This record gives sequence, C-alpha cells and structure tokens, in this order.
Amino acid sequence: MAEIVNLNRYRKAKDRVVAAEEAKNNRVLFGRKRTEKEADRRVVEKEKGNLDGKKLDD
Repeated sequence: MAEIVNLNRYRKAKDRVVAAEEAKNNRVLFGRKRTEKEADRRVVEKEKGNLDGKKLDD
C-alpha cells in the first residue's frame, strides 16, 4: 500500500520557501539607510530628467 502523506506539511513547507524569498527581497529594498535611499532616488530623478530632456516633440 501507499504511504499516507500529510499535505499540510508540504503546503506549509512551500509557504515557508515563498516567505523566505519575499523576506530576502524586502531586506534588499527596505533594509537600507535613509541616505542610501535618497541617493538612489536622486540618481533615478536625474536619469529621468536626462531622458525627458532628450525627448523629441512632434
């Protein structure tokens, strides 16, 4: 006969893996100092401004 399998155990294990991956991504996004976040934001704004300045008008 086949062995009885507890599906909750597998579901919870899968949920733990997904949660760990999400936590890893959140540590990268939110685990930074304010100065690092502001520096990144300034770089993005500068790049956006450069791109907008090079747009061609129709």
